[in-house]
Amino acid sequence: MIKVFLILISFSYCLLSAQQIVLVVADNFDTSKATLSAYDGDKQVLKDIDVNIGKNGLGWGLGVKKITHNTNEPLKMEGDKKAPAGIFDIGFAFGYQDKLDLNIPYIHANDNLLCVDDINSRFYNRFVNFDSGIKNFEHMKRKDQQYKYGLVVVHNQQQEKKRGSCIFLHIEKEKNHPTVGCTSMKEKDLLKILKWLDKEKNPILIQVPKIYLPEVYKLYPELKKN
Repeated sequence: MIKVFLILISFSYCLLSAQQIVLVVADNFDTSKATLSAYDGDKQVLKDIDVNIGKNGLGWGLGVKKITHNTNEPLKMEGDKKAPAGIFDIGFAFGYQDKLDLNIPYIHANDNLLCVDDINSRFYNRFVNFDSGIKNFEHMKRKDQQYKYGLVVVHNQQQEKKRGSCIFLHIEKEKNHPTVGCTSMKEKDLLKILKWLDKEKNPILIQVPKIYLPEVYKLYPELKKN
């Protein structure tokens, strides 16, 4: 039986009601390093975590809330090796284990699960369990451990052509190794985030260069208290 999995989990809540916030801050648009912090309301719940972002830094992505920014700054595009900047829902978790006891939805990344980055496919930026007619896709069950655990970043929900696909939080390839558009970290740090997240608390990811922190604080003043 053919199955298609949306690469997102649809939420009906107001964005500003998010109780759990994963905040990733980079020094600028060009760096491949950033710092991740996690908040439950106005309380920081995890120590700062060093993470890797895109090899070519950040570009403004398509999330659930726009941050006012300069029009001459880079946009996230397919294949640009940039991680998306902006505010995004956190979707489901995935991994190599059949089941994982979490408080967010989980999908088993078996040998058939693919994520489509073919810009001409109607399944662009979606998970599927077949490859017929799809020219470009990513195997979610890899030969390495990078997708042993992961989280879907709900970027480009409307499948806008060429604006980027298959964005995750996942395990780093090695220390200080940049990604091609995702955000990666040590396995132990990703597991802490996975076990902390709760779908009932409407988790979101905010990922920005630090010059845009004032704009973030306007939307989420509780973060400024930390």
